[in-house]
Amino acid sequence: MSSDVSYTTEEIAKMLKISKLTVYDLIKKGELPSYRVGKQMRVDAADFEAYKQRAKGKQAAPLPVPQAVPATDRPHLSAVASGMRPIVVTGQDISLDILVKYMEKSISGIRPLRAYVGSLDSLISMYRGESDIVSTHLLDGDTGEYNLPYIRKLLVGSSYVVVNLLSRNAGLYVQKGNPFGLEAWSDLSRPGLRFMNREKGSGARVLLDEQLRLHGITPQQLTGYELEQTNHIGVAAKVASGEADVGVGIEKAAAIVGQVDFIPLIEERYDLVMLKTAENLPWIQSLLDILRSDGFRKELQAIAGYDLTRTGEILFET
Repeated sequence: MSSDVSYTTEEIAKMLKISKLTVYDLIKKGELPSYRVGKQMRVDAADFEAYKQRAKGKQAAPLPVPQAVPATDRPHLSAVASGMRPIVVTGQDISLDILVKYMEKSISGIRPLRAYVGSLDSLISMYRGESDIVSTHLLDGDTGEYNLPYIRKLLVGSSYVVVNLLSRNAGLYVQKGNPFGLEAWSDLSRPGLRFMNREKGSGARVLLDEQLRLHGITPQQLTGYELEQTNHIGVAAKVASGEADVGVGIEKAAAIVGQVDFIPLIEERYDLVMLKTAENLPWIQSLLDILRSDGFRKELQAIAGYDLTRTGEILFET
């Protein structure tokens, strides 16, 4: 097998018929060596084959590493040798990619890994021990509170800290000129509107479902409620192309896609949750320092649609 062949985490998940989060868990535990290429994690074919042999109870012979190749040219080997601990960071916002970049530069002994999953799925993955830093923007319609009601229910018995990353506007994507004159959540009850939804477990899907419940609108009243996109940009693009009349998402995606108008209806709080374990405490304070640093804040300020008033503020701690 060629040493040049490598696989993405998605390809590994398909070949083993497991979830991508399970692949991240194998990487996190050090059972599956990996390395980063840009924003993507990759696993060498030889390391994948060795893992399969171990899983079958047949320990593969050690793979020779040419002495002429420096350890720095094989990032997964140097990371394992140096004892770097993988830290799984979940969520889809670009601010998390920037945060991971700062973590890589500023916090020694860790190797951040990105998992692009929705808010509710992120919290569930933390409950299962599959992630270390989760981002969430989940509205509780009865209290008007973001995130904490869900965190308290899912992480019962755990010690954790909730820190604000940023706030941002959420609302409706509509076609240019807003031909249907949509202005409020209640307008979603109008017959004939073609809707584009987000996947279950995403913060935008929870926001929609809570607003439908509060306004007495059933999902069956929304034509296209069952149609899903896996990110805000996907929803905005469907509206921009005319395939849908309306969708729910954040303001930034409308600016990226263009050819679509945005109706702001709520300011949502986008928070980070970290478990306070003996393993995590050494890097949690370093992460707080990054969030509060001028460099990190300036980089986020350059992105339209972010309110950084409370960035780095501890909102709740057990």
